[in-house]
Amino acid sequence: MADLLQASGLHTYYGASHILHGVDFRIGSGEAIGLMGRNGMGKTTLIRTLLGYVRPRQGRVSWRGEDVAHAAPYRIARLGAAYVPEGRGIFPNLSVKENLVMAARSGPDGRREWTYDRIMDTFPRLTERLDHMGGQLSGGEQQMLTIGRALLTNPQLLILDEATEGLAPLIARDIWQIIRTIRATGIATVIVDKNFGAVRDLADRCVVMVKGSVVFDDQAEQLSGEIVQKYLGV
Repeated sequence: MADLLQASGLHTYYGASHILHGVDFRIGSGEAIGLMGRNGMGKTTLIRTLLGYVRPRQGRVSWRGEDVAHAAPYRIARLGAAYVPEGRGIFPNLSVKENLVMAARSGPDGRREWTYDRIMDTFPRLTERLDHMGGQLSGGEQQMLTIGRALLTNPQLLILDEATEGLAPLIARDIWQIIRTIRATGIATVIVDKNFGAVRDLADRCVVMVKGSVVFDDQAEQLSGEIVQKYLGV
């Protein structure tokens, strides 16, 4: 499996605070990765470093071999990365339809497999709320809208930070099913969520972070209960 995105030796700081300590991380084309760790272990900082929101002081980030460690986020997005951030980041004063169509474009390879009509088929709940403002939606509906908007960029990589945070169990179940559908289309995915069992069931590979370092990186089936208890248990 060829690497889509690869990082090596990442050291990232916020001011004087040293957050990432020599992190190596890779994402293969079409691969699903569960990025795990307790709160404050560096997962979001790693994502933001990979996507250009934070620049590492040391280390390399490459997209299909091209160095993007100091590229702007919009440039990395145009290469094929899409981000569903914690907090969702929708535009509350735009309608559901406006939030979606503003993002629609062909992928970096010119393909447009995810169209507005396909999003409507995938997210039937949104079809009932097209004229609602983004700020009028429930948390689950906002998450669906954010995922749909990301898919309309026709990405090669989708990163979901806290995929089901704060959602009711039935809505969370719908989100997990949507992620399975996305996986099946061949889009590489990185999934961060506190439901470690659900993440492990979806992922090809799991990466566990502790205090800004990777302590486990292996096939999902190798993530044992002992590792979960040691590094992820409360």
